[in-house]
Amino acid sequence: MMKLRKSVSLFATSALFALLAGCGGPSGDPPVDGTAPPRATPPAGGRMVNVYNWSDYIAPDTVENFTRETGIAVTYDTMDSNETLETKVMTGNSGYDIVVPSLTFLARQIRADVYLEIDKSRLSNYGNLDPQFMQLLAQNDPDNRFGIPYLWGTTGIGYNVAKVREILGEDAPTDSWALVFDPRYAEKLKGCGIALLDTPSEIIPPVLRYLGEDPNSFDPAVIQKAADRLVALRPNILYFHSSKFIDDLANGDICVAVGWSGDIIQAKARAEEAAANRGETDPPGVEVAYYIPKEGAPMWFDMLAIPKDARNVDEAYAFLDFLLRPDVMAGIQNFVMYASANKEALPLVDDAVLQDPGIYPTEDVKSGLFTLAVLPPEVDRLFNRHWTRIKTGQ
Repeated sequence: MMKLRKSVSLFATSALFALLAGCGGPSGDPPVDGTAPPRATPPAGGRMVNVYNWSDYIAPDTVENFTRETGIAVTYDTMDSNETLETKVMTGNSGYDIVVPSLTFLARQIRADVYLEIDKSRLSNYGNLDPQFMQLLAQNDPDNRFGIPYLWGTTGIGYNVAKVREILGEDAPTDSWALVFDPRYAEKLKGCGIALLDTPSEIIPPVLRYLGEDPNSFDPAVIQKAADRLVALRPNILYFHSSKFIDDLANGDICVAVGWSGDIIQAKARAEEAAANRGETDPPGVEVAYYIPKEGAPMWFDMLAIPKDARNVDEAYAFLDFLLRPDVMAGIQNFVMYASANKEALPLVDDAVLQDPGIYPTEDVKSGLFTLAVLPPEVDRLFNRHWTRIKTGQ
C-alpha cells in the first residue's frame, strides 16, 4: 500500500523563528554505544573517510549505500559527549574527516580555528537546506561558513506509562520536570529506575528553568542552586548515561529518563516492536511515552563539520553531499526519529515522524523551548566541577 506523503514547511511558524533567534544554540548530546555501522576496510587504492558521530544517529544502511555508490570506505566511530569530541578536535590531531558537534560547541570551536571553511560549491545538494533555518544558525556560525545542519531535537522526559501510573497514581506530573526534579516524586520512582543524561550542559539548565531561574545564567550562585538540587536527588538516580536508557526504557528496566526526543521515541518504537513480535497488541508489554515539560525545555542542533586536520577532504565532501540528498536524509529521519533542516527531504519523511509532537512540537510547546548559550570557559569548568560532585553525591 502506498504511504500518503505530505509536503511540510520545516519552520512554518514565526514562534519558532523567534525562539531560535533568541540565543546561542544547543548542547544536545545524542547517544554513544548502541548501533554503529561496521568499521570499513579501505578498498585497494585506499579511498576512505573517517566519521565521528553519535550512536543510533544514522540509518543502518546509510554508510553501506554510500560505499556501494562511491567506492569510498567509511570508518564510523561513535562518541559519548560533546566534551569528548571537543578534546579531540582541540588537539589538532583528531584523526577524523567529519565530526558532529552540537551548535554551541561548534561555535566555541570555531573561535579556536579548528575547522575548515565549507566550500559550498563542492556540495551539489546544499540548496536542499531551508534558507530561513540557515539564517538562524548563522547567528552562531556567521554566513554558515563552518557547519552544516544534520538533525535537531529537544531534551525532555521519557517514561514507562504503566509503572509511573502504578507508583504515583493518575495524578503523576507527566507534563512537568517535577517528575524527576521534585524529590517527592523522584524518591518514589527510585525503585523502578531513573536515568539522566551524562552531560551537565543538558541537565543543569532544565533544573534552573524548573526552579524558576534563567536556564542560561552564568551566575555561580544561580548555578549552585541547580547543583544542590541534583546532589539532593542523587540517591534516587540509578545512573548517568547518554544512550543506555534507550534499550532500558524499551525493555522496562528503568521507568524514567531525561533524554533526547528521538532517542526516547526510538525506545517507544522498540518496545512496540518487541510487543508485536510477542503477539501482544493491547496493551503492549511496555508502553513508553515522551513529553516536553510545560516549564520549557532545551532545543538543540547537531552540525556536520570538517576538522582542519582532516586527511581525506575530498571524501569528506562526498559523504556530506550524500547526506544532503533528500532520499538519504529522509531515510535517516525515519530511522532515528529526529527533525532535519533539509526541506526537500520532508515529502519523503514518514507521516508518523512529521505528525509526532515529540519530533515536531506544537505551537504551544514551541513557545516554551529555549536554546542554550555558548558557555564561557570559566562557566564550562564550573559546570564540570559541579557535575563531578553531583555524580559522586558529595
